[in-house]
Amino acid sequence: MPDEVLNDISHRRYNPLTGSWLLVSPHRTKRPWQGAQETPSKNTLPSYDPKCYLCPGNKRAQGDSNPPYENTFAFVNDYSAVKETQQDYHPETNKDNVASLLLQARPVTGRCYVLTFSAKHDATLADMTPEEIVPVINTWTRIYASHLSPSHPLNGQAAYVLSTIPENPDGEVTPPKHQLKNMQIFENKGAAMGCSNPHPHCQIWTTSTLPEEPGKELVNMRKYKSDTGRHLLGDYVKLELEKKERLVWENGSFVVVCPWWALWPFEVLIISKRHVRALVDLDDKERLEFAQAVQEVARRYDNLFETNFPYSSGIHQAPLDCTEEEAETSWFHMHFYPPLLRSATVKKFLVGYELMAEPQRDITPEQAAAKLRDCGGELYRKSLQ
Repeated sequence: MPDEVLNDISHRRYNPLTGSWLLVSPHRTKRPWQGAQETPSKNTLPSYDPKCYLCPGNKRAQGDSNPPYENTFAFVNDYSAVKETQQDYHPETNKDNVASLLLQARPVTGRCYVLTFSAKHDATLADMTPEEIVPVINTWTRIYASHLSPSHPLNGQAAYVLSTIPENPDGEVTPPKHQLKNMQIFENKGAAMGCSNPHPHCQIWTTSTLPEEPGKELVNMRKYKSDTGRHLLGDYVKLELEKKERLVWENGSFVVVCPWWALWPFEVLIISKRHVRALVDLDDKERLEFAQAVQEVARRYDNLFETNFPYSSGIHQAPLDCTEEEAETSWFHMHFYPPLLRSATVKKFLVGYELMAEPQRDITPEQAAAKLRDCGGELYRKSLQ
C-alpha cells in the first residue's frame, strides 16, 4: 500500500496526464451503510428485437435498413453531433472589442459513426468472448487508418496493418471529405450513462479540432518526455507493475489498473505495456490481448455488484493529423469511467464541492483495485440462466 497514513487522512492526488488534482477522503468509507441491497439482476433482453434500430435487417430512425450483419456494423450516425459540411464561420478577434474576446466561438466539422459490437441485441462486451471482440477492434483500426492525414507518421504502419486485417463488408466507412484532426472512440453503456439503445454499440466521433481531454494529455505527455527523456505512461506502467497496489489484471501486452489519480470509484485504465502510439501499431496477438483486457474489465464490472454495470469508456491515441513528435509522444490507453459507488443503484455524482472547487472521492483506488481483483471468474449471469 502507499504511505499508510494516506489510508486515514484527507489528501490530494495529482493526475500527471491532465495536470489536475483531486481530493481523497478515505475515512468517509467508514460511515455505516444502510442503503439498498440488490439481488443479482438477470438479462431480460431478447437476442433480437424487431423494434431495435441497430439489430440486423431492421430499419433505422430515418428509414435506412441495416444489412443482415453477423458481428460488427458501422454507419454514419443518423443524428451526428458534427457534420462534414456546414455554413462557413470565421470570426475575428480584436483586443479592443470586448465581445470578440469574451464571446468566442470556433466552427467544428467532422463525421460521427455508430458501430455495433454484435448482431445479438443482448450481448454486451462482458458477455462476449475476446475472440468475438477482436472484430470490433479490427473495425476501430480500419476506421482510424482510413482517416489518417496523407502526411501522418503512421501511414506506412497503417497500410501494413490493414493488409493483415480481414475486411468487413458491413459498413459505411469512407475517407473524410476534408482532413480531420482527432478520432474519439467511446462507449456509453447503460441508461445511467445516457445510452438510448441497449443494443451493444459504441460511437466514433471524428472532428476538425483536438478536444480538451486528449489535448491536455498530449501536452503533459510531451512535457514529461521533454523533461525526462522517457514516456509518462511507460514509466507509470513500470511503477504499477512493481508496486501491484492498484493492479487489477495483466497479460503480455496490457495492464489494467485503478490509476493513482482516479476520480470515479471504480475507474480503470487499460494501458499498453510497450510503446504503442495508436491502434495501427497493434499486431494480431496484441489485438487479441487488448480484447482480453476489455473483456476482463467489462466482466469484472458486472460481477462487482451482480448487475449490468454502466460506464463510459474511451480510447486515447495519436491524433489523426499530427507531427512526428506528437505521434511519438502518444501512448495508447483506454479509460473506463463508471458511476456506481456502493451497489447497483447507489451512484457517484459530481456535485457541490466537486462542481465548485475540485473533484473528490472516498474509496481509494487501492481499495477499488482489490475489489475488482476479487471479481474475476465466470460472468455471474451465466449461473442465473
